[in-house]
Amino acid sequence: MDTNYYVNKAYDMVILYAPKLFLAAAVLIIGLWVIKLIHKTLLRAMSLGKLEPSLQSFLGSISSIILKVLLFISVASMIGIATTSFVAILGAAGLAVGLALQNNLANFAGGVLILLFKPFKVGDVISAQGFTGKVSEIGIFHAIIKMPDNRTIIIPNGPLSGGSITNFSTEPMRRVDLTFGVAENGDIKNIKTLFLSMFSEDSRILKSPPPTLKVTEISEAAVKLSVNLWCNAAHYAALSDELPEITRDIFAAKGMKITYP
Repeated sequence: MDTNYYVNKAYDMVILYAPKLFLAAAVLIIGLWVIKLIHKTLLRAMSLGKLEPSLQSFLGSISSIILKVLLFISVASMIGIATTSFVAILGAAGLAVGLALQNNLANFAGGVLILLFKPFKVGDVISAQGFTGKVSEIGIFHAIIKMPDNRTIIIPNGPLSGGSITNFSTEPMRRVDLTFGVAENGDIKNIKTLFLSMFSEDSRILKSPPPTLKVTEISEAAVKLSVNLWCNAAHYAALSDELPEITRDIFAAKGMKITYP
């Protein structure tokens, strides 16, 4: 065995590939440092832009992974490794995964839209996809809604972002719309005065805009009135539930009967 031949061959290989290996190692180290710097800068920019924390984390991770993949491909190419087939395999795998996760990708896109444009936020009461409740969590792929009966509803972000959403928490005030029927045994003017007096004594009912009453129907049995009241959003549910009972008791004390509701 000619030892000198192999020693010389090894020496030639070192001379040929050592500069490439050192250069590739330097590019890898510097590249990872630059990617880390870009990642921190991107997170800082998204934080200043007041993006949702979950979206900041996801976008930061995705950008870091993509940059690292591109860096490793570049380093492999510098060493002399053929990357054409690797890129083709990576693209085919990405396409296959994309087709397999088509619905999840739609939910991901919907989650990004929700977190960017913020049609609602955690703590808001919304009505969407046939459910009405308080939003307890907004994720990348789904939103979680707590129902009034303590059920937990998980709604995929795809249909959620593409459907109609009613947000009951956007405005600080809400209007309570009620209809009352009062037995026709009193003067309409007195009935209205009694309603307005009752509303003025309830601190939850706002004075501006003022309450309004409108007679919508007069029959032999009753006078039907449409009532519109404004209140803070936090008082809406309680007023809607309590006012019919309060009104019934007050009118009964005056000798009048509420026939509806």
